[in-house]
Amino acid sequence: MLYQPEVMETWLLRQDVLVKDFKPFALALTEKIKATAKATAEAARRPWRYLLGGGESKEDLARAIAQRDKVKSGLIAIFSAVEPCTSYTVRGNRQTKRLDLVLQPSRCTHLYHYFLHPVFGVMHVRVQTWLPFAVDVCLNGREWLARQMSEEGLRYNKRGNCFVRISDPMRAQQLCDEQLKTDWVKALDGLLDTTLPIHRQLGAPIGQSYYWSASQTEYATDVMFRDARTLAQFYPQWLHHGIRTFGSTEVLRYLGRRSPAAFRGDIATTLKQRPEGVRLKHMVNGNSLKMYDKEGQVLRVETTIVNPRDFRVYRPSELEGTKNKWLRMRSGVADLWRRAEVSRAANTRYLGALASVQGSTPLHEAVAPMCQKIRIDGQQHRALNPWADDAPLLEAISRGEYALNGFRNRDVRQHLYPSTPDPKLQRRRSAAVTRKLALLRAHGVIKKVTGTHRWMLTEQGRRVVSALLTARNANIDQLTQLAA
Repeated sequence: MLYQPEVMETWLLRQDVLVKDFKPFALALTEKIKATAKATAEAARRPWRYLLGGGESKEDLARAIAQRDKVKSGLIAIFSAVEPCTSYTVRGNRQTKRLDLVLQPSRCTHLYHYFLHPVFGVMHVRVQTWLPFAVDVCLNGREWLARQMSEEGLRYNKRGNCFVRISDPMRAQQLCDEQLKTDWVKALDGLLDTTLPIHRQLGAPIGQSYYWSASQTEYATDVMFRDARTLAQFYPQWLHHGIRTFGSTEVLRYLGRRSPAAFRGDIATTLKQRPEGVRLKHMVNGNSLKMYDKEGQVLRVETTIVNPRDFRVYRPSELEGTKNKWLRMRSGVADLWRRAEVSRAANTRYLGALASVQGSTPLHEAVAPMCQKIRIDGQQHRALNPWADDAPLLEAISRGEYALNGFRNRDVRQHLYPSTPDPKLQRRRSAAVTRKLALLRAHGVIKKVTGTHRWMLTEQGRRVVSALLTARNANIDQLTQLAA
């Protein structure tokens, strides 16, 4: 609430602080936060270190300190760094002839508290030391999972941020799912008690506490391979399939080289030397879906959500009481379970599309049903022509940016027709796309996303469309090799 200037002025007023006295009042709180953090580090006999800018990895430094000092639990170190922030300053208003609090970009000292947490593993809490004292918590689900598996006696081999071997993958997945049942407010408030002890004092004047929201979530699905050779055998095909079929433009990165063909000769060697390998990434509205190889043995498909408002969650409305309906997903931690659900579904669809690269079913058998007329509820629908008239439509709906959140009528229109300012022509095109989508739905290629105006490929639709577009984009030499 303190990020609203009007609330901040009320907060100061209730503490008998005038706007003209804001700076000394804020400085006193800042010094108190810093002094408390230093005392915490001294009491735990842990390092306090000021870091200059230069790209030094704070996490790598914290891990090195933990290993050096054999830290088993608790505080590892506190790092201090000057970084960008959003904070208040006092500015005169010529029109009102008074001083105003202005929220603007600035820079201030941030304190990074690194812990070896008994539940979360290695993690950190970042505290902004200037009003309104934003707090960021960074957790890693795999660090958390490693501790869960160790407690249950599961054997695993962890390299970097992925597992290349797990003795019981099914149980490991169950443990991952249990993370979603966390009481986030209770868990995160507990971290405040250690890193920002005055948080209750800060909220008391207006009867508010910290509101926890997820600024960014990453949900990855890892497919473990028995050895690097097996993954290296298939990964170039999946990468090429993703580039050609999903319509992605600036998606490929290969050791600083951006040519899609560059990976072919030395991918196996690179996979062993560079964990990040080759990445294919699709972005839309700040959210992304990407694929890359890890540690030579893991295929990772990962969904990152920064802007949750593109998605829906079935929940009660704050304005209409307990009646559930499909509403926009919130940034608050209350909808984290839905973020995981959406992300997992996106990863599964993407992996399903990759799986269509392999398969023994002849293409004509898979495509035959949609290339025939069909009658549903007394209404006849024409056959699809995937090689000619309907090819642009199939290519549009299979683009990578729609694998995450589906597509709308206007999304398809922008790929099928040139832009026009004529409203009548726009309406005619919209009606034409509506009929095309109804045709695809009748053939089981797409399905409606409940409670929205979005559509999404079905599992069977994704497989068939991916196979069709792969065959359509193949050149004669490639097809001749397959025929041979």
